[in-house]
Amino acid sequence: MALIFKGFKETILRLAPLLLLIYICISEFHTQFYYWEIFSFNLQFIIIYYWILRDPSILGYGFVFLCGLTNDVVLSLPLATSAMSYLFVSLVAAYVRNATVRTSLFTDWFTFVVAIIIGNFLYFFLMNNFANANLEYSSVFYNSLFTFLFYPVFWGIFELYKKLIFVRSNA
Repeated sequence: MALIFKGFKETILRLAPLLLLIYICISEFHTQFYYWEIFSFNLQFIIIYYWILRDPSILGYGFVFLCGLTNDVVLSLPLATSAMSYLFVSLVAAYVRNATVRTSLFTDWFTFVVAIIIGNFLYFFLMNNFANANLEYSSVFYNSLFTFLFYPVFWGIFELYKKLIFVRSNA
């Protein structure tokens, strides 16, 4: 019984990034954090990019797509707008994972720019062409900028979490 509980606890701890992504997409946490008019960042992009890049067994592409669909339904957006942008972010992360031999914060951070640009451009394009929403260029720019600036902070948090889980699972 103790072995089953230990295995269950390790599985829950290992799947915490997926559960966090699902929670953010389901709750009224919104896609972006809006504290001031210009301060917003996309935590979903950071979670998806980091975990697809570092450990793709935790976040599968099907889960990423379903989280995007869930986010669209919760926020009443046209279906598959968030899902497509999330999949393009994961596509860039998968390409970077396969193309680089040795990754570091510096390489991850600057390749994340490409993922942000593609993901936000696709979201902006789909929202302007297939929805009656007027997105401003400046809000997309500030969102991209703050998402880029906050990536190293969450990279550090996720690296600590990954080391903690790895040590705990081997103990």
